[in-house]
Amino acid sequence: MGAISQSSYEMAHLIGAAVLMAGFQLLYQRRLSAVLNTFAFQALALAAAAGWQAHIQNAPHLYITAGLALVFKAMIVPFALHWLVERLGIHKTVETAMSIGWTMIAGVALVGLSILLVLPVTANATALTRESLALAMSVVLLGLLMMITRHNAVTQVVGFMALENGLILAAVSAKGMPLVVEISIAFSVLVAMTLFGIFFFRIRERFDTLDLQNLDTFRGDRQ
Repeated sequence: MGAISQSSYEMAHLIGAAVLMAGFQLLYQRRLSAVLNTFAFQALALAAAAGWQAHIQNAPHLYITAGLALVFKAMIVPFALHWLVERLGIHKTVETAMSIGWTMIAGVALVGLSILLVLPVTANATALTRESLALAMSVVLLGLLMMITRHNAVTQVVGFMALENGLILAAVSAKGMPLVVEISIAFSVLVAMTLFGIFFFRIRERFDTLDLQNLDTFRGDRQ
């Protein structure tokens, strides 16, 4: 591997690692504002990853993906969620299903699982593609873990979008991925944000809380 390709390889890994570390930071945070700011940073790193992949793959359409990630995921979505938090007067501390320590240990285990699953399956791909896909799978699983271990509806939405960040990272890392896939993902995020916003307002209006753990008391089988 020459000097230029080696530097490209290392930069791609550095940016991908930033996306992954932001996933761990999301699991660590206990305050909603910090969660939303961390998600914005992860989306910014994702935009940088897409832009860098556009450069090293000579794929101009990936610059569009990078722009969509920057505008929608790093700016519009965090702003909208901050506005929802303030508008609904949601409490600032996030309740978790298990301790932060155990959550982080579970996250490390999921990263190990991703490596064990992805690297053998992609044995015929280039080293950069294999390792980028392993990073992307790790981000997906960390987003899923966040959805499982958080009680607050807003943080579960952030977990869903962090999971989707991993899918986009995988898409831009695989050469030949058509632009229509990335655009469809971006529009799905906008639709999901609209539906989640309506969902939040309805829950808040009906139950006066967004803590999903408390909603059990309103079920028909609980008296």
